[in-house]
Amino acid sequence: MFSLSLFLALRLWHKVLKQISGRFGSSVLSYFVFLKTLLGFNIFLCFLCILFIVIPQAVHPQSFPYQRFFTGLELLTGAGYFSSTPMYYGYYSNLTLNENCSSGLNTTACPSGRAWFPYHMPLAYLFTVGAAFLSTCIILVYRMSCSFGESFRVGLSSGIMAAKVFSSWDFKVTWNRSVQRQKENIHMQLKEMLCERLQNYTPNPIRRRLKTLFIYFLSWTLCMGSWLGSAIVVYLLSEHLHQDHRIRVRSGGEPEVEAMLLPLPVAVSVCNLLLPYMYHALGLWERLDSPVLEVYVAICRNLILKIVVLGVMCYHWLIRKTKYLENKCWETFVGQELYRFVIMDLLFSLLDTLFGELLWRIILEKRYKKRCRTEFDIARNVLELIYSQTLAWLGVLFCPLLPVVQVLKLLLLFYVKKASLMRNCKSPSKPWRASHMNTTFLTLLCFPSFLGASVFFTYTVWSVKPSDTCGPFRFLSSMYEAGKVYVRKLERSNPGWAWVSWIHLYLVENTFFIYVAAGVLMIVIYFHIQIVNGQRKIINLQKGQISMEGEDKRFLINRLHSFYEKRSKRQ
Repeated sequence: MFSLSLFLALRLWHKVLKQISGRFGSSVLSYFVFLKTLLGFNIFLCFLCILFIVIPQAVHPQSFPYQRFFTGLELLTGAGYFSSTPMYYGYYSNLTLNENCSSGLNTTACPSGRAWFPYHMPLAYLFTVGAAFLSTCIILVYRMSCSFGESFRVGLSSGIMAAKVFSSWDFKVTWNRSVQRQKENIHMQLKEMLCERLQNYTPNPIRRRLKTLFIYFLSWTLCMGSWLGSAIVVYLLSEHLHQDHRIRVRSGGEPEVEAMLLPLPVAVSVCNLLLPYMYHALGLWERLDSPVLEVYVAICRNLILKIVVLGVMCYHWLIRKTKYLENKCWETFVGQELYRFVIMDLLFSLLDTLFGELLWRIILEKRYKKRCRTEFDIARNVLELIYSQTLAWLGVLFCPLLPVVQVLKLLLLFYVKKASLMRNCKSPSKPWRASHMNTTFLTLLCFPSFLGASVFFTYTVWSVKPSDTCGPFRFLSSMYEAGKVYVRKLERSNPGWAWVSWIHLYLVENTFFIYVAAGVLMIVIYFHIQIVNGQRKIINLQKGQISMEGEDKRFLINRLHSFYEKRSKRQ
């Protein structure tokens, strides 16, 4: 008993999540569970980047011709003092760290005495970020499969009301607070199940259907206009600030140059803050019958907005900046841009929590002279998390310490959102079970978010020319070429390591191996899908068999009842 209590106490936020589940239901709980999942991903990224990139370079620090002083503005802009720290790509060396090489221009300038384990910084940098993406992909797919199986089982079994009413109480719970929390949890689960069962879909007349279709058409037209308008505004503003930035850099004035970089992330954050409220108002105007469908529609609209904005920004970073900042460290600038986006997203999330929930509750209570609270907007808050995580994945190549910033941001968001939820929000007016919601969140995190970040990373590594003035990949035609350079250097210095060159030639550079690995992965996914479909068919057959057995028992009971009635009448 004591060991079980100790284990539950050591689990992160276990009691807090139980409390949220009891007061607000599984729908609101799914947001905080998803935030906890993202925190685990970022802690893993922090571990890899700090251990294999930051610490080795910090042990062999770089020297810069001029050192800037910390002014405080760097916390918002990410530039200034941070530019000459291990925060960004431009700080890292293109040498083998534990060799006394004097120049990165000529690799033959190194002494003949080799270290026992030469730590080649370009290769370590590229392989660490690549391994982080690959490991994240494997963990994410595994979590998706586990979540899918769990939600599928929960969706099948949780409809049994008798089991929930008569066998859901845990008699080992003795503490008063735990008893109260368990009562609230069971009460909210019963409300969700009853609301789901009592939902009735009555057919509407033709006139009402036409009116509903017109409302849907107008709502989606407004949404498409907002997406197109946001893309145009972000593109024009980025082009204007880019031209202004070039002029100011030539004329000097470093603080002014840093301060004028903030309008773009501020404008994007304003779009991400205000447009979801418009989508929420459109959802209230549409009056969808199912609260689950309402959440999915809101998620779809917010997701398309985030994809459009990030697509424009990726084009701005990889096409425009690499072209106009060719003779400068454009990778550090992109890392600073992504840092600014992460910070501004955090600030606007906190402002939204303050003015959108706390201030709104105070205004309503003073006006109506009673307790008025708003509902927690699951779709908007979840898409904010996915958007922020996408920024972290996009920036890990240019800012290895960005996952650390993301971890601190998620920790702060959890406690702020939890406090605001308890004080300013009410339980959903239409409770609904979120059995498939965690699976949906992980799917959105995997395919639009992680897949887009992986494409961005792959294109940068294979197709974009690195800067010649900074970073571990200077003087190379692409980041991918760092592996070839290191293998050739290793083969010349140590002929006994020729097998490494053979492995790199036939397993890394040869595209046939990549196609084979992709084919094996597709086969594994196909068999996994077939196994899941087979399990689903077996479960459906067993459900049908149980239903038929129940019908047979009911039929036999009715026959026995009618038989005894006839017998009693004869007597």
